[in-house]
Amino acid sequence: MPAITTRKLSEHVGVEVTGVDVDRLLHDPDIPSECLNALEAHGVLVFRDLHIDDESQAAFSRRLGQLVQFPGYPNPEVMEISFDPANPNAEFFASNDYWHIDGFMDEVPARASIMSAHTVTEVGGETEFASTYVAYEHLSDEEKRRFADLRVVHSFETVQRRSYPDPTPEQLAEWERRGSRIHPLVWVHRSGRRSLVFGSACSHIVGMDRDEGRRLLLDLEQRATTPDRILSYTWSVGDMVIWDNTGLVHRARPFDRSEPRRMHRSTLVGEESITSAQAVNA
Repeated sequence: MPAITTRKLSEHVGVEVTGVDVDRLLHDPDIPSECLNALEAHGVLVFRDLHIDDESQAAFSRRLGQLVQFPGYPNPEVMEISFDPANPNAEFFASNDYWHIDGFMDEVPARASIMSAHTVTEVGGETEFASTYVAYEHLSDEEKRRFADLRVVHSFETVQRRSYPDPTPEQLAEWERRGSRIHPLVWVHRSGRRSLVFGSACSHIVGMDRDEGRRLLLDLEQRATTPDRILSYTWSVGDMVIWDNTGLVHRARPFDRSEPRRMHRSTLVGEESITSAQAVNA
């Protein structure tokens, strides 16, 4: 009998995991491998009404892999996603409203994220997910050939300008410090699967007219995130969601930021470089 049972949430991405409580997450020896296998197959795992605390979330997450450390938070293995002015990263969370992968500036992006809902808003604040594996699979054969060698420049400034179109000198200096990175448009995974690497941080395609390249990237994003290809998840307090950061893009939906919304996220350290990724200057 499998350690977990699942219920499909949408055609292309996401399942709900049923019959699993916090004790099983922490102690069942089969849970880690079952969750990772389900994550590879479905992209998103939803655990409803779990009400897991930070210590237990971090302990469970460590069963899945090594965790990213977030200095400045009471538990450095758990980042608070909120617009509380006391949050050291609050300024940058506005960009979460646009399609992205976490760690787009890293040669080895995060493997997965584990996020639990502690405070939710009455309206808005959903998280949407779209499979970048499915995005690649739905390309034509001609597109697959044409895109195989394309490389895309990603930059911190590109995504932040969406939220701050008239930046201060201090913001510009911070964005420049974070630099840029080139990733291939097509990620050839060690499993043999292929996915597209796109999102709000994409600046331009190397060697292509900038406007033409941006039109192509926007077209790919729009095709990959049509309503029939996404999972839009409405949070309740106590829910926990795990997503595969290497095979998805995700975004938060807008909400009234004068209302508190507090999510707690742990992140698995990446294990696989994006093929041919290389650092560049801004």
